[in-house]
Amino acid sequence: MFTIALVARKGGSGKTTLAVHLALAAWLRGWHTLLADVDPQRSAIEALRARHGLGPDRVAIAGPKLYDLQMSAVRRGTDVMIIDTAAGVTEEQASAIVLADLCLLVVRPAFLDLAAAIESVAIIRRLKKPLLLVVNQAPPAREGVESPAVRRALRALAVLSQPIAPTLIRSRMVYQSALETGRSAEEAGDPAAALEIAELWAYIRHFALPHRAAG
Repeated sequence: MFTIALVARKGGSGKTTLAVHLALAAWLRGWHTLLADVDPQRSAIEALRARHGLGPDRVAIAGPKLYDLQMSAVRRGTDVMIIDTAAGVTEEQASAIVLADLCLLVVRPAFLDLAAAIESVAIIRRLKKPLLLVVNQAPPAREGVESPAVRRALRALAVLSQPIAPTLIRSRMVYQSALETGRSAEEAGDPAAALEIAELWAYIRHFALPHRAAG
């Protein structure tokens, strides 16, 4: 089993939204998927509760109990566990990072997010965990040219010397509206958003699990 923790120091980064979309992406490709929600707001659980029909397994849990959950998931044959953490630096977040095979640090192209990312990277490095930076809520490029804010963010993140996902997740209403019915962007009829999530999941899969045969 592979464990992915989504992390963000700043609230409002879209971390939970991305966690749910990635859990659905894995599940739609035939992975036995578990979404563990350690954020006290339980927003990820609420989103999937609105889903009609089958979907990923999900559980609301406290950080100190994550290890037991992880071991239980391994015994059940779970392929991937995605952990949605709370914003900020918390005991629950640290527990998730310690157990993760990969940390996704979700960052908006904004000054305060970038400043907070520096501290998050330092924590994840100290815990010696693999890290992938994901730029979220980026304004759309115009005629193939990224906005100044995105260009500045990518330059700032490059200084951290950590991998950056090549797919930027754009600021699109469908990411929120799809979750009102517990659906992924890939199920919501927006081709651009569906492609972003598909490309991001494909990159994560090849980045973290190059020998996995499933999609």
